Amino acid sequence: MRALISVSDKTGIVDLAKALHALGVALISTGGTAKLLAEQGLPVTEVAEVTGFPEMLDGRVKTLHPKVHGGLLARRDTPEHMAALQAHNIDPIDLLIVNLYPFEATVAKPGCTLADAIENIDIGGPAMVRSAAKNWKDVGIVTDASQYADVITELKANGKLSDKLRFALSVAAFNRISQYDGAISNYLSSVNFEAEKLSETYVPERAQFSGQFNEQYVKVQDLRYGENSHQQAAWYRDLAPAAGSLATGVQLQGKELSYNNIADADAAWECVKSFSDSACVIVKHANPCGVAVGATALEAYSKAFQTDPTSAFGGIIAFNRPVDKAAAEAVSKQFVEVLMAPDFSAEALEVFKSKVNVRLMKIALPANYGDVRNALETKRVGSGLLLQSADNHELALADLKIVTVKQPTPEELHDLLFAWTVAKFVKSNAIVFCKNGMTMGVGAGQMSRLDSARIASIKAEAAKLSLQHTVVASDAFFPFRDGLDVVVDAGATCVVQPGGSMRDQEVIDAANERGVAMVFTGVRHFRH
Repeated sequence: MRALISVSDKTGIVDLAKALHALGVALISTGGTAKLLAEQGLPVTEVAEVTGFPEMLDGRVKTLHPKVHGGLLARRDTPEHMAALQAHNIDPIDLLIVNLYPFEATVAKPGCTLADAIENIDIGGPAMVRSAAKNWKDVGIVTDASQYADVITELKANGKLSDKLRFALSVAAFNRISQYDGAISNYLSSVNFEAEKLSETYVPERAQFSGQFNEQYVKVQDLRYGENSHQQAAWYRDLAPAAGSLATGVQLQGKELSYNNIADADAAWECVKSFSDSACVIVKHANPCGVAVGATALEAYSKAFQTDPTSAFGGIIAFNRPVDKAAAEAVSKQFVEVLMAPDFSAEALEVFKSKVNVRLMKIALPANYGDVRNALETKRVGSGLLLQSADNHELALADLKIVTVKQPTPEELHDLLFAWTVAKFVKSNAIVFCKNGMTMGVGAGQMSRLDSARIASIKAEAAKLSLQHTVVASDAFFPFRDGLDVVVDAGATCVVQPGGSMRDQEVIDAANERGVAMVFTGVRHFRH
């Protein structure tokens, strides 16, 4: 058996080569990899010796040769192929270990020059990978260090790789090539090329959105069905999911997550990550129906649950702090579909042990979890895709513009920021009443802002919560004074909204007339 090794990332390669040598596998290698293996005392034949042709053009040409690709592509069960190898003195290559030039890492570096980006486009590596992957019945293709152990295990057990493993390695290889080519396409089609500036130190300006957009995801699992039972569905994650994101979670117990569970869980998780204080978010049909902060997880949950106990039934609950026994006991008294937290105490897990259908998700949060956000958002439309930067705007007190005679109190300002944060995660039109770090009424997804305001009031009344002396956040401006009058009639004394309407002054005058404070943010949070 012969193995050709040519890797850019040499992590684990020496141990792999030693294991292959111990199994009697002949080693062929290129450039720096050959030098490294030789320094470790391993017998290795350089590719140039196999091809009879030296590496040239600064290593750009070394494996692009019939003695390499013939050895990879020849079908062992085809006599004509084997005769051709013999006629041209080409030996088969049975195992190829390749990883590619670090293009993605290179272009991710600040100040990456166009020359560096181009130089890190691998040519020979992908060509060999494709050859070996196409001929998977006869050749094993290894493209990642995580595959080394399985390869050695099978070789030790059977003296060869199984069809199943070779096919899996081939699929992984073609996936890697697709990812690599997609990254190159994304980069190059984002470059605003300026010929007059071209030099070895030229760092091109890049468009935020590339001319061609290539996304790559890995399937996490097939789902029982989609949004409705007649739809098929699967869950995918990014190739490199961000720390603290839903895709990094581990399900500790409970039924399999459904399509709707995952969609709602993401809404709850992204919302709860927006708070630095201990917080709890309860979501129903992608909308927060209760949000609160508290000194403990239990206090945060108890306050959030009060907002809308009816909607909380069968909801999704997220904490940004570990769940202890006290919080677990309180949550366990209601019907919950999914419960998420950075961790669960042993006592909390014991509380849910008998509730086998409750889905518990543990999602470790990094220290800077508030800064970990999706950079882009996508929405599928007919034969197309809408792509935008994510709504990651964070409002600070200094951003607020007080536009009324009455000034908000320090307590109201604190609640305004809380209400504004919640409103960002409520479907438009969004109206959110808050007080003391707790949602008191949420109106979501209505065609009219007036209706959202009325629904929020109705929900507060149903939950026996008083809206007197509350603050209100509106995700977009009030186009007329009537929306303001509705929330003030309900009991609000302070309002936060983007501003920007032609009738802003009319609304400001109405706020002054009603004796309430109002502040503008200058940004809106539409969420469709």
